[in-house]
Amino acid sequence: MTPLSVLDLSFIREDGSVREALLESRDMAIRAEALGFKRYWVAEHHAMPGIASAATSVVIGHLAAATRHMRIGAGGIMLPNHAPLTIAEQFGTLEALFPGRIDLGLGRAPGSDQRTLRALRRTGDSADRFPEDVLELMAYLSPEGDAGGVVATPGAGSNVPVWLLGSSLFSAQLAAALGLPFAFASHFAPQMMEQAVHLYRNTFRPSEHLAAPYVMLAMNVIAADTAEEADFLATSRRLFVAALRQGRPGRVLPPVPPEDLPWSREISTQLDTVQATSLIGTREQVAEGMKDFMTRHAPDEVMVSVPIYDPGARLHGLTRAREAWTLSGYAT
Repeated sequence: MTPLSVLDLSFIREDGSVREALLESRDMAIRAEALGFKRYWVAEHHAMPGIASAATSVVIGHLAAATRHMRIGAGGIMLPNHAPLTIAEQFGTLEALFPGRIDLGLGRAPGSDQRTLRALRRTGDSADRFPEDVLELMAYLSPEGDAGGVVATPGAGSNVPVWLLGSSLFSAQLAAALGLPFAFASHFAPQMMEQAVHLYRNTFRPSEHLAAPYVMLAMNVIAADTAEEADFLATSRRLFVAALRQGRPGRVLPPVPPEDLPWSREISTQLDTVQATSLIGTREQVAEGMKDFMTRHAPDEVMVSVPIYDPGARLHGLTRAREAWTLSGYAT
């Protein structure tokens, strides 16, 4: 059986606030734990008007305090934005507060635009140092906690599980070389998914962290009681993605009738399939999509994002997604 987990971007609704977004994420995490999801991750994005999880480690603490046993983590921390020692201290602190429940997923993308990069004090070659930064961070989290004569406190001995995240081949190759689990961002960039997973699995080197390759793939799931309602709810994400592609990021907009979108049905289909791995429909339709996805790609774990505008509909959609997973026959 295959575990099912949640990715939450802490969306800020057009008629909401940052506080409401973070409280809605708390409610989602509580529901996810009750439904039996394995882990709940939030992601680092900066200067994004529609995403409230920029201070990712702070949000993780907020969610971990509201739950009891589900793993909470970063999917991910964009390591080139930070000194490895800082992240070791943050996640060492989280592990001390919530022992055995914290995950640390690492990416090398900026999670922002060029002006924001400069504001983060990130230099143009920061991403080039990603492999060295990963090794330095892992050294801080090791039993010795020592990297270059500096010991991370907190951090040393915490052994927080490290994942590598990616949407291309780079992190797949690095995860394989370091013997780390690999999560592919197929929920928004599936184009290189099959190639990256193949590379990772075929070049994986066992390590003290992991004996065999472990792949997690992400997808968007918008499930509702009827196909028509799901198609209606999906328009919020289509509008959000279209604005991002046009360089106009904003808050998440409420859904509209699909026929009122400012483009053709064909463009909506492209946004659902080319730009993301998305399952939209009833519980039964989503279950069939999940079954097909598992048959084709055989991930070790699946992570779902539920990009629905209304908080109540989002919680209902999360419940329907979990029910669909049970119907698919892959539930743990």
